[in-house]
Amino acid sequence: MEAMVNNISVEKAATSKIHKVDFDNLAFGSTYTDHMLVADYANGEWSAPKIIPYGPISLDPSSKIFHYGQSIFEGLKAYKDEEGGVWLFRPLENWKRLNKSAKRLAIPELPESHFMDGLVALLQLEQNWVPRNPGSSLYVRPFMFASGNGFHASPAKEYKFIIALAPSGAYFSGKVKVLIEETYSRAANGGVGYAKAGGNYAGQFYPTQLAAEKGYQQVIWTDDNNHEFIEEAGAMNVFVRINDTLMTAPTNDRILDGITRKSILDIAKDEGIATEVRKISVKEVVEAAKNGSLKEMFGAGTAAVVSPISGFGYKGVDYELPEIKDSYASKLKKIITDIQYNRTGDKFGWRYKVV
Repeated sequence: MEAMVNNISVEKAATSKIHKVDFDNLAFGSTYTDHMLVADYANGEWSAPKIIPYGPISLDPSSKIFHYGQSIFEGLKAYKDEEGGVWLFRPLENWKRLNKSAKRLAIPELPESHFMDGLVALLQLEQNWVPRNPGSSLYVRPFMFASGNGFHASPAKEYKFIIALAPSGAYFSGKVKVLIEETYSRAANGGVGYAKAGGNYAGQFYPTQLAAEKGYQQVIWTDDNNHEFIEEAGAMNVFVRINDTLMTAPTNDRILDGITRKSILDIAKDEGIATEVRKISVKEVVEAAKNGSLKEMFGAGTAAVVSPISGFGYKGVDYELPEIKDSYASKLKKIITDIQYNRTGDKFGWRYKVV
């Protein structure tokens, strides 16, 4: 059945899966809605996006995604407020970053209208899939990859853009214990660390497995030269609070320009919290842990928003962080999620109404 939503062509699914979903027990990113948005790049231009039933896609075995890894993605969420309104949080930042990643991997950039109009149309169609449970949301995964064929090591001539949706519960529960990495690097100068390229995450899995075998949930990544400075926490940006100053590493070739990261910095400044964006040495963090001035560490990203760190390991020694009643992590998470779920005002203009 063909229809139109906001000038986007829609092929409706024959039946809906929504009645089979237990919205009270949602794992993260493992249940998918009835529809997805698709657009194809061929002959030098992007086709008009269309919404089709969610399902498998067919690719030739010689598609370059399988051989040369031209694959990028984004992650954002749709939130439902108490009145049933559906909201996004800074979605244009995701579109801008998608194109920043695309440029670095020689993928054609995507027009804003394809991203925003397609995203809004898809969410309007699937608005009943946005959970109402506290902490739950509809995870939005836009991604692009090389669908063109050929074994020659060169950029593809054809690409596919898809937006898929997954109703999800909270990403993390409780605090995590992390291992400061001394051997492996997430990214290198001049590389693709600042892009949301699939290979960046694939490269993290093995060191994270090694850390898990030692009893840690995540890895704190360090610089690729001497492993002297902390950079990211797992798949998130990392924040460190020493005394009353909140610090995070500057973005560079190796560090993702996180949207949650930027938002936390703006909120912290607005709340009168002292902030510093600078290199943070492992030595400084260890010394602060030893003398008691290290108050908090937490990861920040779309999925978890804020993920508190309970302690870290380094060179065979574990360091525990103190329990703080009014932590910056909890304060900042509440402010940002109140904006996302339309529970408070939005002085920053970050909220984007869908329905």
